[in-house]
Parts: sequence; structure tokens; C-alpha cells
Amino acid sequence: MLVAGVLDTLLAGVHRIVAPNPSVMTGPGTNTYLLGNKRITVLDPGPAIPVHIEAIEAGVAQLGGVIERIVTTHTHPDHSPGAAALQARFKVPVIGAEIADDGHQDTSFAPTHGLSHDDCFDVDGGVLRAIHTPGHVGNHFCFFHEPSGTMFTGDHIMQGSTVVIIPPAGDMADYIASLRLLLNYPLKFLAPGHGTLIETPVEEVEGLIAHRQSREDKVWAALKDVQRGDLDALVRVAYQDVDEAIHPIAKLSLWAHLLKLEKESSAKQDNGQWELIS
Repeated sequence: MLVAGVLDTLLAGVHRIVAPNPSVMTGPGTNTYLLGNKRITVLDPGPAIPVHIEAIEAGVAQLGGVIERIVTTHTHPDHSPGAAALQARFKVPVIGAEIADDGHQDTSFAPTHGLSHDDCFDVDGGVLRAIHTPGHVGNHFCFFHEPSGTMFTGDHIMQGSTVVIIPPAGDMADYIASLRLLLNYPLKFLAPGHGTLIETPVEEVEGLIAHRQSREDKVWAALKDVQRGDLDALVRVAYQDVDEAIHPIAKLSLWAHLLKLEKESSAKQDNGQWELIS
């Protein structure tokens, strides 16, 4: 069971603190990871909730370490706002990729350094490698901790739930390609931004790819069945296996699937009405 504010050691040099922000979108809360034991990298500082910032500081003190840097997987408001508070307190670099605000971003995020694919950081003598994984959002990065074989997945992969893709910053084709990219690494564990450590990483990634393909097939079938319809009409068919209370959120991923089909010249839209291209 995940308990907010408690320092949990998951693997050698890998520690987790859960933020007190549970919700439908965040599950049990956002995971902040402390990497290393003496020279600590804070990965996803989470929301700027004072008790969470205090828990991070207490966790670092419990380890007997010092914060060396702060890195972020992306700039959604449940992942990056805590960076400013920690940076002000400890005067350490904040590293992450920026993106134009689409109404869903942390507008307070002001990194001291940008982030590029394959950037590497020394974490207590081990390598932490940045992996650009657009899809959930264009500035999303996963981080591969080479000593433990752990991929920190942010919102690219969540334990126990699929990820919502919100266009235009989110892109379904990019998301699926980024899932496939993870299979190029010698994965032993997935450490998600929400939920518990995943110990069957390859099966999890392959299962998510299959799930997205299955959902795309259902979107295709819905277009064929409805023939011409808007998101409200299509979500009732393509997501009939999902609780109707979740349909407002499901419509966002449905939109992302439709845009993917449009880019592939398989579907088209006119004034919000979607149909297959025969």
C-alpha cells in the first residue's frame, strides 16, 4: 500500500515518496523519486504542496545526503511545480524540457538547464539516461537508471491504468512509437509516476502497445458503425467497455486516436464530424 509522505527504498539507490494528491487522474498520488544515497537526484518533485516538499527534505536528511539536481519527466501540474520550491531552498539545477502552454502545463516551470535525448547524469557513480518519449505530451522524458535497470516512466506508463493522451500536445502515434522505443533498453523494472514498481517491464510495455492497437480497432469499428459522428457519439461505441463516468476523459484519447487515423489518411473530419475514408 502506498502511503503519502513516507520514504520507501525500492532498490539500491532508488527511493520513493508519494505526494498527497490522489485523484482519478493521479491514482494514489504522484511519485517523487530520490536517486542515490549521498548525492541525490530528485526525479519529479511533484506538486508544490508544502507537506510534500517537507517530506522530500526529510527523506534527503534521512538518507544523510544532499540534493545535487532536480529533473522532471514533463511539466503537468502534478509533476513539476515542486521544482521551484526545492530550487529556492537548495540552489541546485532544475533540468527539464519546456513546452508551449496548452492549458494543461505548469506555467511556473523555469528550468536552469534544458533536456535532450540521451543526456546522461552521474547519480552516485551510476548513469541516469534521459529518453525522449513524446506522446502523453511532447516534452515527456523517461529516465533509465543503468545500475538497477529501472526505467522511470513518469506519465508514459502508469501502474494499474492507461495514460490519457490529450491533443494537441499529446499525440497517439508518438505515444505508441515511444512505447516501442523503451523495448530497446535492458529493462528490469518500470518505476511509474503513479502507482507501484512494475517487475514485468517487457510484458507491461508489450501489453500497452497491444491495448492501444485494440482500442484503435474499436475506434475504427465505431466509425464504421456510426458512419459519421462527433466525439460524443463515437465514445459511446468505441469505449462501451468503459464506465460512462469516465467517458469525458476517454473522449480525449479517442480524439488522439482519430487524429492518428486522420494523419494516416484513414479518417477525416468536417466541423467536428468524423468518418472513415473509403
